[in-house]
Amino acid sequence: MTAASKSPTGDRSTTGGGNSSHGGNPANGGNQWLALLAVIAGAFVAILNNSLINVALPKLMAVFGSTTDTIQWVLTGYMLASGVIIPLSGYVGDRFGYKTSLVLSLTAFVLGSLLCSLAWNDSSLIAFRIVQGLGGGIIMPLSMAIIYKVMPPKQIGLALGLWGIAAMVAPAVGPTLSGYLVEYFSWRILFALNVPVGILSIMLVLALLKETDTRENLHFDRWGFLLFTIAAGSLLLALSQGQKEGWSSLYIVTLFFVSFFSFVFLIWLETGKKNPLLDLSLFGNLRFTISTLSSSLVMIGMFGGIFLTPLYLQNIQGLSAVQTGLILMPQAIAMGIMMPIAGRLFDRYGVLPLGLTGLTIVGITTYELHNLTVDTPNRWLDMVLTIRGIGIGLCMMPLTTAGMNAVEKHRIGQASGLGNVVRQIAGSFGIAVLTAIMQQRQTFHSARINEDVSLASDAALQAQAMLTVHFTQSGLDMASAKASAMAVLSGMIQKEAAVRAIADTFMLSAIPFFLAIPMLYFLRVTSPRFGSSNPLSTKYDRGR
Repeated sequence: MTAASKSPTGDRSTTGGGNSSHGGNPANGGNQWLALLAVIAGAFVAILNNSLINVALPKLMAVFGSTTDTIQWVLTGYMLASGVIIPLSGYVGDRFGYKTSLVLSLTAFVLGSLLCSLAWNDSSLIAFRIVQGLGGGIIMPLSMAIIYKVMPPKQIGLALGLWGIAAMVAPAVGPTLSGYLVEYFSWRILFALNVPVGILSIMLVLALLKETDTRENLHFDRWGFLLFTIAAGSLLLALSQGQKEGWSSLYIVTLFFVSFFSFVFLIWLETGKKNPLLDLSLFGNLRFTISTLSSSLVMIGMFGGIFLTPLYLQNIQGLSAVQTGLILMPQAIAMGIMMPIAGRLFDRYGVLPLGLTGLTIVGITTYELHNLTVDTPNRWLDMVLTIRGIGIGLCMMPLTTAGMNAVEKHRIGQASGLGNVVRQIAGSFGIAVLTAIMQQRQTFHSARINEDVSLASDAALQAQAMLTVHFTQSGLDMASAKASAMAVLSGMIQKEAAVRAIADTFMLSAIPFFLAIPMLYFLRVTSPRFGSSNPLSTKYDRGR
């Protein structure tokens, strides 16, 4: 028997019998932690899958006989689909219930994964990746919103810390697992392994979660979704293709132009509208706005490390994907250990001490990576990355949780979707900007090295002579040996320029972490966060 009630926004809503006005606790009995496990499993497999595919692109090119431009759409298609679908998480959760919405998104993701594992050419794989992205894109915001409905208020920080393991550890584990599976098994397993894990997660969600309130009269904002799809899709496509096409090319400039004016029209349409797709009035909440901005800065700096470190290890030190993943593994373990610890400490002490400590650690260690050289010991790099992982684990989820705690409970779904959209765009923006900076610095250093080190110098001529002798002893004729020796010297110069460029980019990627530190002042809580009917009522809020 269901009972009808009014939602906090005035829409007619339905709840299961015995639920509170906020939908009750959507976990059966005392199974909150098992329900959390189901949510984490779904989030983990969605994020892990995308990090698996990065390493497998060369293999996919060889299998399908594709070009680099074509196979890149295996990543781009998923990114665009998942990016534009995120805002729907608030609508579908409120309209159909968060349990039903999560089951449907997991089902779409599992179906897309199964189809990807059966792909027969590059076009079919790209199409199926889009299906996978439509399901995977809303798993994270839905799961975050469900945590607020499953867990008691005093355990939100710990729960989000455990949930954050999926967001932070999966990208670090992915390259190792992917390299191993591609090298010793088949690329199809990269997609097929999602199927049993996804089905298990669906079964756990069905068994352990009750349905949340639904708002039957909630209407779909068609024009808002269309404008957001154009705006976000154009922006994400421009950021992902800008380096290849040229930032000043007509194609990229047009994408930025379309994105800008679509966002302008979207803001005009959504402002003051009842039940908008993107509730931009949430940015009127200072703590939510600062939380979203600071966590986006962390994403920019963090994605810089995820992007730059494999480049250094594979392109400069010549390590394989599996070896690279093993070096990155301690950082992932450190983040995984610190996430729940930071969540528990957040529940007790708030965001200020954790954010200050974590941002300082990760900022300093990221800056230290500007000391990288061609022959930097892996042991030193491992130590710095592990300490960096501790810093990320300490600060990332507290920054996000502080903003979500500042939002009224009935708007959690909208806030989760909006925050995830901003952070995804920030991550894509960070990778695009850091890539452009790295390539510009590589060109600069290459020119400087060529100026400082002449191939006609005595040292260069001596090295060339030694290499020529080596190649002639290997069976090459004199002309070929001299050409090979020159190629080796030129490669050494390019490698030195590349490592200096990566070091410079690491130094710049530390800036976002330090910029986020002053923002902690606006996230402070000066009275107990929980214990009243509105857990967000703090002295700071009342004094605003």
